[in-house]
Amino acid sequence: MVRAAMRWAIALFYTAAGLAHLLAPDKLLSITPSWVPYPLQVVLLAGVFEIAVSLALVTKPLRWGAGVAMAVYALCVWPANFKHAMDAIDLPYVSSSWLYHGPRLAFQPVIMWWSLYAARVIDWPFGNKSTTR
Repeated sequence: MVRAAMRWAIALFYTAAGLAHLLAPDKLLSITPSWVPYPLQVVLLAGVFEIAVSLALVTKPLRWGAGVAMAVYALCVWPANFKHAMDAIDLPYVSSSWLYHGPRLAFQPVIMWWSLYAARVIDWPFGNKSTTR
């Protein structure tokens, strides 16, 4: 029951983020690191990915892979979160204050764990690795 609630919560979060990527890519381009090739296409693909992986997470046969993909994705977008913080870039509905950025940057590993735990990839810290997919 707890994992189901966690799956739906993170799926809704990623769906909302995906829609933001698709509906307002110009806002997210400002936090995209300069070394990212084809930044507009990457932002748009990220939006499609976030929505697709959210749907996969709540679909039992795809859940395990979706959890792994979400965790890896969270790691891959962490540089954008750092750029957002270090450059103090204003985004709609997101403060450029360190009262936002500090916890946000620290929470990224929790998002990675959450994705893996909700998808039954790991049971840590509550037990051994799950064999149930």
